[in-house]
Amino acid sequence: MYYLPLIATLSTENVLFDEPQLEEAVQNPGMIKTYLENVTPTLIGFLLKLLFAVVILLIGIKLIGKICKLIKKSMEKSRIEPGVSSFLCSLIRYVLYFILCMFILGQFGVTTGSVVAVLGSAGLTLGLALQGSLSNFAGGVLILLLKPFVVGDYILDGGSGKEGTVSEITIFYTKLLTIDNKMIMIPNGTLSNSTITNVSQMEERRLEVMVGVSYDSDISKVKAILEGIVRRDEAVMQDREILVFVSELSDSSVDMAIRVWVKNADYWTAKWRITECIKKEFDENSITIPFPQLDVQIKNCE
Repeated sequence: MYYLPLIATLSTENVLFDEPQLEEAVQNPGMIKTYLENVTPTLIGFLLKLLFAVVILLIGIKLIGKICKLIKKSMEKSRIEPGVSSFLCSLIRYVLYFILCMFILGQFGVTTGSVVAVLGSAGLTLGLALQGSLSNFAGGVLILLLKPFVVGDYILDGGSGKEGTVSEITIFYTKLLTIDNKMIMIPNGTLSNSTITNVSQMEERRLEVMVGVSYDSDISKVKAILEGIVRRDEAVMQDREILVFVSELSDSSVDMAIRVWVKNADYWTAKWRITECIKKEFDENSITIPFPQLDVQIKNCE
């Protein structure tokens, strides 16, 4: 009876042992030996195929990596745009992995035609399940064709509010590197359907600085101080228009504005430096930068 657990687990390719066969196996233990002798070649063949498939997979992964590196280097030598190069390398990598999977499945008797037929019959289901990925793929193609930005541009995504320097455009995502060294991955589908502000598109950029002064300040003196600051700043393009004017008479202050032109690369450093100089020179000339104030009048009802 100790053969029963072993016999219950044994099966042929399509038919399990039924109860009469189990009883016959108990009475004739030689059946087990015969069964194992018949199954062993099939089992060994399957294990060899599995081992061969694993070897092919490991070799294929290394080979795909080398092919992608060679393609990327050849594109760099051809001076192809980095965004296009990154996108094409991602696409080629996925295609090569698909071919590798088809080759491995072929070792187990699965033909490419049967896989295509299954994919075709399940096309609607796959389309619904992968509609987000397909949207991202289409968005990546649109980005490469329309070129609203390229690798190295500083952009602002109007949909998510994220901003940073474009470091890579892949088949599904665009990677942004923020000024504090964080990597942000935005889906291409979302990015292609939102408003994109490309800060790096033009070499020159207009810099605007706003500052409020008190109502008892001498406006002419304030304008002279502000103009002197921007005239002395090395980043300000002196051959372009320089404007210093009263922007608004707000509730608590007279808002002054400065508009100058600087190189795109100097924008932030110039803005910070000019803002600091304004504070220092206003302090030296006793010009007050007011904070919000509210006048309250109390009337005697009697």
